[in-house]
Amino acid sequence: MDEMTASPARDDDGTRDPADGTREPADVNRDPADTAAAAPAGRDRTIRGAALLATVIALPITLLVAVLAFNKLSPGAPAAAPTPSATTPRVQSTAPVEMAAPALAARPATVCRALLSQLPASIRDLTQRPVTAGPEQNAAYGDPALTVACGGTEPEFPSTDEVWTVNRVCWHLAEQADAAVLSTVDRETLITVRVPRSYEQPLQWLTTISSTIVATVPSGGAIPSGCQR
Repeated sequence: MDEMTASPARDDDGTRDPADGTREPADVNRDPADTAAAAPAGRDRTIRGAALLATVIALPITLLVAVLAFNKLSPGAPAAAPTPSATTPRVQSTAPVEMAAPALAARPATVCRALLSQLPASIRDLTQRPVTAGPEQNAAYGDPALTVACGGTEPEFPSTDEVWTVNRVCWHLAEQADAAVLSTVDRETLITVRVPRSYEQPLQWLTTISSTIVATVPSGGAIPSGCQR
């Protein structure tokens, strides 16, 4: 009787049992859909997160571009008025200031010309203005005008009146309704400064004038005791 070779038996799940009893996987072709199904679920979350981030970044940029385009196309708003500067010069007239020019002797006339040639173009924020008479002995600044007059008759005042020294020049102060009148009392030629009431603290306006007087007008006369140091 011929011997029969037994072929390996197949199980229902498609695997074979070799002669030694071990199981081998059957050759099975997988569907691509099965591969996609087996991809990690985290990949989908990563893709969705990236898309969301791109949207968050793009939205503000889109809004900014829209605002810039609107501003460019819309009519320009009027510029704000500039804030006045604390250093803005005073608005003042440039018309000549009326001043008297009494005749002077030779010596006072020489001294006054020296003084007027050295007076500054401005005193603090007051600009020099022309005068109607005697530019060689008169000067005016600002509006209302602060005036400087050289020469004339020495003022008389009680010896008990106060005198004030400003930059080595001694002054007598006389109050008037519309101005403070300051006269030198320690110079060989009289200098009179008239400071309008609208300018507070009249002695403070004498600083530059006093320095020019020291340089051009010699001291002299009967100097009050209050000026002697």
